Amino acid sequence: MQEDFLHYVWKHKAFSSQSLKTVSGETISIKHLGQHNHNAGPDFFNGQLSINGQLWAGNIEIHIKSSDWYLHNHEKDKAYDNVILHVVWEHDTEVFRKDNSEIPTLVLKHYVDDALFGNYQKLMKSKSWINCEADFSDIDDFLLNNWLERLFIERLERKSDDISTLLQQSNNDWEAVLFIMLLKNFGLKVNGEAFLSLAKSIDYSVVRKLQNDVLEMEALLFGQAGLLDDDVQEAYHSDLKLRYQYLKQKFTLRNEGVLPLQFFRLRPPNFPTIRLSQFANVYTTEHQLFSKVMVMNKKDEFYKLFNKGVNEFWMTHYTFAKASKISKKLLTKSFIDLLIINTIIPLKFSYAKYQGQSIEGELFDLIKEIKLENNSIVKKFLQLKSLEKNALSSQALLQLKQHYCDKNKCLQCAIGNQLIVKN
Repeated sequence: MQEDFLHYVWKHKAFSSQSLKTVSGETISIKHLGQHNHNAGPDFFNGQLSINGQLWAGNIEIHIKSSDWYLHNHEKDKAYDNVILHVVWEHDTEVFRKDNSEIPTLVLKHYVDDALFGNYQKLMKSKSWINCEADFSDIDDFLLNNWLERLFIERLERKSDDISTLLQQSNNDWEAVLFIMLLKNFGLKVNGEAFLSLAKSIDYSVVRKLQNDVLEMEALLFGQAGLLDDDVQEAYHSDLKLRYQYLKQKFTLRNEGVLPLQFFRLRPPNFPTIRLSQFANVYTTEHQLFSKVMVMNKKDEFYKLFNKGVNEFWMTHYTFAKASKISKKLLTKSFIDLLIINTIIPLKFSYAKYQGQSIEGELFDLIKEIKLENNSIVKKFLQLKSLEKNALSSQALLQLKQHYCDKNKCLQCAIGNQLIVKN
């Protein structure tokens, strides 16, 4: 038993409200359940009750046991002086106000349907991959699709908080925020954090000054990443090294906080050298990139925008030291899909929110153009139930698993709610 269940029952009035009585036998009539408080203080604010015909207005506190009042030291907290009803699952002691008057207590378990409590226990005691694994296939499609859309927006809201932090750090420069987010996501999972630290080590004003020269941009990126530190007998490497030494002095560059890049267990097309060259090509061929991505809303437009490869040296190399078969090494559509999912859509959402606009419909259309992501979480859900094969589903399922299933938040989940109240 968790207090969250009692909060759920009270908030949704999922109990028989007829013939309610306190432990002292006083009749209770609920006028208003109160407003759920998720912060410190009583659990529900501004409730209205009639107790033995006397109207009361104030706060409501909920505990599993009455004695939890003292366990939580509420008797010492002025925030609880205005509690008009103590709602508990088990009554094991009386609770008094500072004036020695007893706070009326309602034992909720006497009024909750056995089936409701049984459904809750079944979910909470489950040892499956997700608590509702046995029943997931039976969830109503309409409810599930609506919940997935809501989860997708919730995921964007979470990412929007991170973007707001970046915006503050960059003095409200949206172009700089795009640069940081895009470079991070060019690193994918393995080098994402390293690429993020690289992006944060570069003031965007420097990027603006170097946007017309791909070699200067590569020298900046490779140098800050520490890829020019070794002594390599290669003209291209030597050229970049000289350029970087000049840039480092001119712009007072520092890279002590840049994390080391990883090559281990990466396929050569994902080597950080290749990704940085592709990124340099994006930023030297597409100026005012933020303005461009904000007006685009079709997948094919982004495919065209990011149809970039590497410079001439990297067409025959994956590292500075060893030559390879010639290849343009263009960004693949699947890679661009990830950029749209993890950079473009969150940024579009945050920018619209910043301007006081809502573009949820546009973002739904765009995300649904993109294929379902292929990962272990999505695969497992698809084994349980057939779902729409697009990136909205996969992003929503990640949000569901990571922020609801893994944290046993069935009571805050539309799926869990449906299973709890079913007959």
